[in-house]
Amino acid sequence: MKRFILSGFLILIGLVQSSAQQSKVHINHTAIYVVDIQKTSSFYSNIIGLDTVPEPFHDGKHIWYSTGAHTMLHVIAGATAKKDYYKNQHTCFTVPNFNLFIEKLKKLNWAYEDVAGNKNAITTRVDGVHQIWLQDPDGYWLEINDDQY
Repeated sequence: MKRFILSGFLILIGLVQSSAQQSKVHINHTAIYVVDIQKTSSFYSNIIGLDTVPEPFHDGKHIWYSTGAHTMLHVIAGATAKKDYYKNQHTCFTVPNFNLFIEKLKKLNWAYEDVAGNKNAITTRVDGVHQIWLQDPDGYWLEINDDQY
């Protein structure tokens, strides 16, 4: 009887673990709605450095970018006006060479700031990570940092 109960318990544990593994939640993509898809595409490709991935629509209104293993940024054309966004609602990218990225922004005369809004300044977080903040052509806020976790 003890073996039967123990076997049943072990089977139940296995089912719970299997179910938990199958139900892991992860981010698949983030989507942004933009006014000028070509200007936004140039920003994410040339300034941020993202690579495009195939998108199924092929209608000129969608561009998909890889942002990591199995995650993407979907850029969708059709917004009628640029909006104001809060800095605290942002997307963060870690770049391989933080200083080189800042030099690129300076050469392109692309505005950036620290978390407090000081122009051309860098924030050092309490954990030592350096970060800057900038906006894409539609005003979406981005944090760029050197976190190498």
